[in-house]
Amino acid sequence: QVQLVESGGGLVQAGGSLRLSCAASGRTFSGYAMAWFRQAPGKEREFVAAISWSGKSTYYADSVKGRFTISRDNAKNTVYLQMNSLNPEDTAVYYCAAHRSRWGAVTDARADFGSWGQGTQVTVSS
Repeated sequence: QVQLVESGGGLVQAGGSLRLSCAASGRTFSGYAMAWFRQAPGKEREFVAAISWSGKSTYYADSVKGRFTISRDNAKNTVYLQMNSLNPEDTAVYYCAAHRSRWGAVTDARADFGSWGQGTQVTVSS
């Protein structure tokens, strides 16, 4: 089992930027696709972005495409989410997740991710 710890959340004005980090420990990081999900109050947890184990493939929800960028540094066991042009609809708790299977394909399905962080709050004021 891998342990995931998110950081970088906070309060930002609309149009601003934040960079989230997710540090992994407890098992090998390389070889596992990673993803970010988010959950707003009263809503289901939704997919935001995913990155393949190699970092060569990325996948985004339509709502964040062109504004958010997911990346990873396998040497540092860390995955990042750069968020630009934030708007109040982006307000949510953001969760980092690791794929259940090593060498698994990049995916947007919650069920494919077996390890989750505790989440970091992102609040965007208008």
